[in-house]
Amino acid sequence: MRKKIVAGNWKMNTDKLKGSLLTHTVMEETNPGNFEVIFFPPFPFLSDIALISCQKQGFSLGAQNISEFDNGAFTGEVSAEMIASIPCKYVLVGHSERRMYFNENADVLNKKLLKAYQHGLIPLFCCGEPISERENDNYLDFVSIQIKESLFDLTADQLKNTVIAYEPIWAIGTGKTANPSQAQEMHALIRNVLEEKFDQNLVESIPILYGGSVNSSNASELFSQPDVDGGLVGGASLKAEEFIKIIASMETVLRNK
Repeated sequence: MRKKIVAGNWKMNTDKLKGSLLTHTVMEETNPGNFEVIFFPPFPFLSDIALISCQKQGFSLGAQNISEFDNGAFTGEVSAEMIASIPCKYVLVGHSERRMYFNENADVLNKKLLKAYQHGLIPLFCCGEPISERENDNYLDFVSIQIKESLFDLTADQLKNTVIAYEPIWAIGTGKTANPSQAQEMHALIRNVLEEKFDQNLVESIPILYGGSVNSSNASELFSQPDVDGGLVGGASLKAEEFIKIIASMETVLRNK
């Protein structure tokens, strides 16, 4: 069975005290025995959350971004080596907000992926289409190109140490969610595209998460889809009670399989 994951991306939210309290509360109320829960806090809180998350099995830490550069005169940037030394296990690469607001193109993302692998980090690579591509019925080609541009140059060993998240841009923070059949369609597409380049058994082992207004009401149905291996949760991961319910949804889905 592929690894199952519930990840919380805090984005630029919370403060040090609230973030620590959120982490403690979630960890006290959940026991992810056969899947993984990942916290993606802002940079200033990584060390604090690392000390908390390491205290219980099933919980891991990730960074929201890394630089494409190793080190040097890049004020405000954070390198993969720095992140790995905290230590973090995961890093987000290619989130739509980074693509949109910080003009991160495929070339930049490819460099970030290589830095992540170089320093032993597992990249959680994000892809997804804007509403215009969905409405123009071009969403399949749009996401296929994103996958090919950034993942087709990887080695099999690199892909093996990768997690993918499908996040339709039109569903991020909007309250809109891809329905389960839409999510399954895109997750299956991603696997089919990867199989154009990589061995089928390898592709079948890659976790693909759904992101885009995941909440406690829709998590179970989304996680029940055959190619949906969990969720990358945004706003709902900032509310302990809601995130706990989403984690419980994964527990229920796995128990019933």
